[in-house]
Amino acid sequence: MLQDDGSSSVTSSSPLQVFPVMSLSPGLGFGSSNQWLKELKSEERGLYLIHLLLACASHVASGSLENANIALDHISQLASPSGDTMQRIASYFNEALADRILRSWPGLFKALRSTKLSVVSEEILVRKMFFEIFPFLKVAFVVTNQAIIEAMEGEKMVHIVDLNAAEPLQWRALLQDLSARPEGPPHLRITGVHQQKEVLDQMAHVLTQEAEKLDIPFQFNQVVSTLENLDVEKLRVKTGEALAISSIMQLHTLLAHDNEKKSPLPLKHKNGVTLPRALINQNTFGEFLEKDMANGCSPSNDTASSSPLCSTGSSKMDSFLNALWGLSPKVMVVTEQDSNHNATTLMERLSESLHFYAALFDCLESTLPRTSLERIKVEKMLLGEEIKSIVACEGIERKERHEKLEKWFQRFDTAGFGNVPLSYYAMLQARRLLQSYSCEGYKIKEENGCVVICWQDRALFSVSSWRCRK
Repeated sequence: MLQDDGSSSVTSSSPLQVFPVMSLSPGLGFGSSNQWLKELKSEERGLYLIHLLLACASHVASGSLENANIALDHISQLASPSGDTMQRIASYFNEALADRILRSWPGLFKALRSTKLSVVSEEILVRKMFFEIFPFLKVAFVVTNQAIIEAMEGEKMVHIVDLNAAEPLQWRALLQDLSARPEGPPHLRITGVHQQKEVLDQMAHVLTQEAEKLDIPFQFNQVVSTLENLDVEKLRVKTGEALAISSIMQLHTLLAHDNEKKSPLPLKHKNGVTLPRALINQNTFGEFLEKDMANGCSPSNDTASSSPLCSTGSSKMDSFLNALWGLSPKVMVVTEQDSNHNATTLMERLSESLHFYAALFDCLESTLPRTSLERIKVEKMLLGEEIKSIVACEGIERKERHEKLEKWFQRFDTAGFGNVPLSYYAMLQARRLLQSYSCEGYKIKEENGCVVICWQDRALFSVSSWRCRK
């Protein structure tokens, strides 16, 4: 994971030496007797930060706030948003755990956040940075477009619904591909769904200009709405047009509504913990940590058992997928984060998200210098906020409920959709795009006819294609 020179690789399997670890007891601080902590090598410091994060989460979950406070203080001494990979990750998980504690005092939490401003233009800018820095969305766009082109072969009236219409480059590329069809381009209508009108205005302007240049009959419809409040009728799907639906990292937000009536922030649990395999060597530090945290913590069960499937026809997700099925799309292409961050317990979510975000932070470590302003903004304003949602929030406030590909298979099957295996050419395009990156850590693998984008061997995002079963 972390080398002595500060570089990082979450797949490193080099042996790690066990170092002495102090117990987290009241009154223990960073005095001269603990000077050794400040002199730890990067790898050792990373291991100790993992231990502190897991211990802190255990204290938070059990309601032991005094011990949680001590752990937070220790993490703050070792973590840094400008340090090596593990220091950066730890600083954001530390903030998320502190945020979770504050939420148990609603008055204090609201007072401290009363002057916090959400600047829409900055949010848009950071998401564009994510698009430029990482290849994930570019791969999703290429695969989605190819699936749509293949499904719409020979169609003269095509309607595409984009459930996250934030980036016009995807549809510009599709317009260019459609203009080159042997039978000529279709009449194309794109309906963009987004909660910010200025984003849709920009997309309409770019795509209308491109369509005029290519001489393609084109119409862009705007639907200003969040996904959970979307009225499917406003998509205005017409008889006689072939429908395609694209959803990129959006569907998981509907899962928060399945838990609207649950009490927020349950603090007392006896939770299990699965140590991050990508971050520690289980034969050394893992054995130590298992012994050290045995008091009140036991290995977790399969996360699938703690995150129940939606019941038929009763959840927001079911209702939404059933409504889309009713539109009879020829193809629906879905991109989602491929990790289970929707487990019931805090400890399970923290462990799984440590895996996932360690890989993303490692991508950044291999791509941008630590002082890069773009990197800092993406880590803080995007990835850090996702971590906070997963760790600090419960109920309707926990929007980042990412799930594994197999869970989406079950959800779509329940809603009446069948999987459409992505073509060899779609896979080939995805691999070629990743090969154009100078960094060799990115990989593509095929799983049940779907594209899974990985960093090293860690699955991060999946792209799957669906159609209505008759």
